[in-house]
Amino acid sequence: MFLIRFAMANRTKLSLAQARRIALAAQGLHEGRPGAATSRHLTRALQRSHLLQIDSVNVLVRAHYMPLFSRLGSYDRALLEQAAYARKHRKTFEYWGHEASLINLDLHPLFRWRMARAAKGEGIYGGIARFGQEKRAFIEKVRQEIAARGPIGAGELSDGGKAKGSWWGWSDGKRALEWLFWAGEVTTASRRGFERLYDLPERVIPSSILNAPTPSEDEAQRQLLRLSIQALGIASERCLRDYFRIGPTIAKARLPELVEAGDLVPVTVEGWDGPVYLDPNARMPRKVEAQALVSPFDPIVWERTRTERLFDFHYRIEIYTPVEKREFGYYCLPFLLGEDIVARLDLKADRATGRLVVHSIHPEHHAKPDEIAPALGDELRLMAKWLDLGEIKTPKAWTKRLGL
Repeated sequence: MFLIRFAMANRTKLSLAQARRIALAAQGLHEGRPGAATSRHLTRALQRSHLLQIDSVNVLVRAHYMPLFSRLGSYDRALLEQAAYARKHRKTFEYWGHEASLINLDLHPLFRWRMARAAKGEGIYGGIARFGQEKRAFIEKVRQEIAARGPIGAGELSDGGKAKGSWWGWSDGKRALEWLFWAGEVTTASRRGFERLYDLPERVIPSSILNAPTPSEDEAQRQLLRLSIQALGIASERCLRDYFRIGPTIAKARLPELVEAGDLVPVTVEGWDGPVYLDPNARMPRKVEAQALVSPFDPIVWERTRTERLFDFHYRIEIYTPVEKREFGYYCLPFLLGEDIVARLDLKADRATGRLVVHSIHPEHHAKPDEIAPALGDELRLMAKWLDLGEIKTPKAWTKRLGL
């Protein structure tokens, strides 16, 4: 595929189609999937996105695996496990990036300002901040136990207490560990199932990373925003700060500095209100021929207002919506075809029966079912193969269309 560098010169106005191609290229969704994905392909994808969001929902597959499938196809998930947790192959660390995330290792210094603020109770969940103020001696005792015994889970602490209630009803031990995690005093060594196993950073993160210089707060924030525009290609202020969860006050101070330095190029986009910024090194393909089912936790659809502006696609995840109020289903994935989102599918991996269950398919108003069905059928077959599911169950009206 022929790509051109997007040289701004005197050009500051973009069509919606151009903005869409820039955004897709920034996330690597303009490239064909490799025949057999290797660790090199995975590393390249991570370098583009900088992080993968982690989420506990497992109705299809854990959130951090899915963006790589969208870009690499049926890759070996063990490659990501190695990159995340294998001592000799580690390429990421866990921290609060875009929510809980696997973040590229070399970015660790850029998050130390956030860790330092968290240690003072700033920028941290209210309940954890209060716990940190009131239970300092207990937290230090937990840190010492991690130092002596780690890596261990919250339930293995000798005096961690019992969980209170359900869901987020954490024990005091878990609260202490989460405060220490926010403050950067412990980190995730690995996971057991989905449970974090905590250890000291010096036993998990390479010394070359831990000993790297710590930039000033201002410079770390500028660099995170530079990385955000590289990952997005084109974005509003809200989208830029959302990528690494930079606060509005900080963004308001840093963005003019980045514009003055030439790291952000102000532009206008057809149909978009407010200031819009372009990566000065953005690439704009002449055409994008993407084909991918996209997770709700994928950077291309993270910021829902941006998704609506780019694709005219109103998207909300309905996991927490009461059943009777759901419009599209429990876990709907957008289907990206070419340069457009053409449908959404409510999917489930039924591991007990070995089936990929397609509860529903909702084409967008501009998409013709018979035209999108062949590509969608191919994508579902690829997903079933990747998840080791031997059968695909679809709504009857779609089975023949999809060729299943």
